[in-house]
Amino acid sequence: MSFSPVRLNHAVLFVTDLERSERFYHQVFGMEVIAREPRANAAFLRLPRSGNHHDLGLFGIGPAGPKRRGVGLYHLAWQVDTIEELAAARDELMAAGAYTGESSHGATKSVYGADPDGNEFEIMWMLPREAWGDYEHAAPIDHLDLPGELRRWSGMRTAGSFVPGGEEVRS
Repeated sequence: MSFSPVRLNHAVLFVTDLERSERFYHQVFGMEVIAREPRANAAFLRLPRSGNHHDLGLFGIGPAGPKRRGVGLYHLAWQVDTIEELAAARDELMAAGAYTGESSHGATKSVYGADPDGNEFEIMWMLPREAWGDYEHAAPIDHLDLPGELRRWSGMRTAGSFVPGGEEVRS
């Protein structure tokens, strides 16, 4: 027996400085704090184009919180709708000093960053489904030629969800 979720609805992170993390996710992602829970030293944030109640939960644990690398969460992946948005995300991460790298995974194109606590994340754009070709069952880690991808895929929307104020997008 199994079940089949549709998508990742939200993520929750432990952070050392709640206010600093709120500022980071607001300035870099444009997220707004939509709720706070002072008893848990927590904040819940929503992306500007999201239909979710919240996309990210942050729980402040203070500077003495454990720093762990090993088994567990490696990173979160946030999908953007166009290759232009991916390029803009790269620029924003660089400006914020949060950029850590980029790569092409064939069917997806990605840039990477880290928040002030070192929580890693991926910002990714997916090729149209009909263009996956040989990447249907492959996920290489190759150099990302972002200028070339911009020339090839400019204006192509692929997020596969409703964008408020826009039209339905199919993946």
